Amino acid sequence: MKMNKIVVSLLAAGVMASPLAHATNGYLPIGYGQKNEAMGGASIALPLDSLAAANNPAGMVMVGDRADLGLTLFRPNRTAEITGNNCAPAGCGGGTLNGTYDGNGRSNFFIPTLGYNKMINADTSLGVSVFGNGGMNTQYNTNPFAPFGANGNLGINLEQLFVAPTWAMKINPTNAVGVSLNLVYQMFSATGVNGALAGLSSNATALSDNGTDTTTGYGVKIGWTGEVTPLVTLGATYQSKTKMGKFSKYSGLFADQGSFDIPSNYGVGIAVKATPATTVAFDVQRTNYADVASVGTPFTAVPPTFGGTGPFLGASNGPGFGWKNINAYKLGVSHAFSSAFTLRAGLNHCDQPIPNNQTLLNMLAPGVVQNHLSLGGTWTLANKSEVTVAYVHAFKQTVNGSGSIPPQMGGGEANITMHEDSLGISYGW
Repeated sequence: MKMNKIVVSLLAAGVMASPLAHATNGYLPIGYGQKNEAMGGASIALPLDSLAAANNPAGMVMVGDRADLGLTLFRPNRTAEITGNNCAPAGCGGGTLNGTYDGNGRSNFFIPTLGYNKMINADTSLGVSVFGNGGMNTQYNTNPFAPFGANGNLGINLEQLFVAPTWAMKINPTNAVGVSLNLVYQMFSATGVNGALAGLSSNATALSDNGTDTTTGYGVKIGWTGEVTPLVTLGATYQSKTKMGKFSKYSGLFADQGSFDIPSNYGVGIAVKATPATTVAFDVQRTNYADVASVGTPFTAVPPTFGGTGPFLGASNGPGFGWKNINAYKLGVSHAFSSAFTLRAGLNHCDQPIPNNQTLLNMLAPGVVQNHLSLGGTWTLANKSEVTVAYVHAFKQTVNGSGSIPPQMGGGEANITMHEDSLGISYGW
């Protein structure tokens, strides 16, 4: 198996990967790899396949020589509702934005993953994990802002592809460390954020309907895993903030003239061998969304062209989506019924990233789900290869607006709702 062919093939597939990769904590996946995803994303102290670098780079030296291919069908359901609005004084032609809007103009996404790991010697491995890091997607075929002169479908599409070459080493029989270089390719497009809404932007020509823009960037992820006793393993990992190039075609939308970096995150995990056949794993992970201006800066006041005092979209101090830093809690269990079949299940809960007063702009990115239930299994075939399936359901969640639509835009509230389902399959050998 030649590494260059693998990487080229995965880049080609990954560029086509769909956004909102798998079920989500905010806009990042609950976990990577079907085995760990079936356990609620618990993975920091429990490497199970060659996607381990995405969870904790140290785990790669624990999985041995291995390759994995996966594909997931992801179905998010997004809805927005506007109530109590009277925008006629602000110059909207219809007099109100009120209504219920379906954001599912596109609802089926197929997401490929691939990993490859090679033991250089008994204590050192080199590998690569290729995966969709997450994203955002909405498409409102009925544009909620049409009364303000916006035309066409309203929506955005953000996709992030990570290629993570990884080195890992056992520093003694019970401890390992690892580091990944995260090479990132990002795509974005927006439609329908136009018309009279151009008055919100510092550069109306770079606000909407400019096709797909792309950027690249890089960061690092480091990790450790250690066996405390033969029954208990601990792990810890940290991923740096990934500095990305700017979306020049959308410099009038995102803060700091089109900046859209990827937030840092860190976490700790534990895996316990409860019985010879049963393992229980638990992770806590922190994602620093608020540290990225285009994601975390609140949309609190409209600019002077709409009668307000706030900064323009795209400005150096411009508004973003107002997301908060969140913690995610991941609990999973696996039980080997035989050498040929292992069953897995998990629960995942995360904090709410979107405050009640930030729901208007987040009609474009309603990443509000908090509670996930997962189930899956692995069948080991006669040739020792494996087939794994994983199903995840993110339960319906609504964030009701409170002071979410500025009075200069007619007041009222924007309420956003989402639930998600994903079904994935992978083959490992």
